[in-house]
Amino acid sequence: MTSAHGDDWTLGMSTPDEPVIVRDRRRIDPESGQVREEASRAETKATGGGTATATASSTAEDGLLEPLRKQVAERTADLQRLKAEFDNYRRRVERDRQVMAEQATGKLLTALLPTLDDIGRARDHGDLEGPFKAVAESLESALETAGLERFGVQGDEFDPLVHDALMHTYSSQVTRSTCVDVFRAGYRHAGRVLRPAQVSVAEPAPDAETAQGMADLPVESTPSAEGGAAEAVE
Repeated sequence: MTSAHGDDWTLGMSTPDEPVIVRDRRRIDPESGQVREEASRAETKATGGGTATATASSTAEDGLLEPLRKQVAERTADLQRLKAEFDNYRRRVERDRQVMAEQATGKLLTALLPTLDDIGRARDHGDLEGPFKAVAESLESALETAGLERFGVQGDEFDPLVHDALMHTYSSQVTRSTCVDVFRAGYRHAGRVLRPAQVSVAEPAPDAETAQGMADLPVESTPSAEGGAAEAVE
């Protein structure tokens, strides 16, 4: 029996006269165990092509990313500059706020200094007794807590920056300019003098040579009661 498609069935089959070719495409030679030269060349070619492609792709990416990197660096520098300016502004505002607070406190404390003087005079005369004493001590304690500092006591070294000399004398009992009497105490707040202390200052007595030199100085005449000039008599 002959099939109607017999001719088509025999087209895909080799005839006995055609040789069968078998190509061994294995990468490792089964006999030597080494990589075959053809496979090595093919891998090198494929690797070289892949490297070139990767290099070209990397170069293209660098060309695209370079402007972005520059923009990021510029924005980062801008942010750092703005942060530094803001930090400086914040410190300046905080410093100004502290100075204003200290000035306001200083004005209030200056207004209370006459009251403290009255309390001091009452204490010196022994009139600070009873409830008034408790109120006065409470007020002084509160002002000290607020930062008010009193200075100017007998025996302090004279400092023209904080002392106001109302009287000046010489004394052999001192070795430097010394406050020998305090007429009114001084006060400071936050390192700033609110009111200098009024004091009497004594300096060391001059030696004999200096005293003689001072005695030899001419004495100016002073007007008399009648309007004339009264000469000094040695």
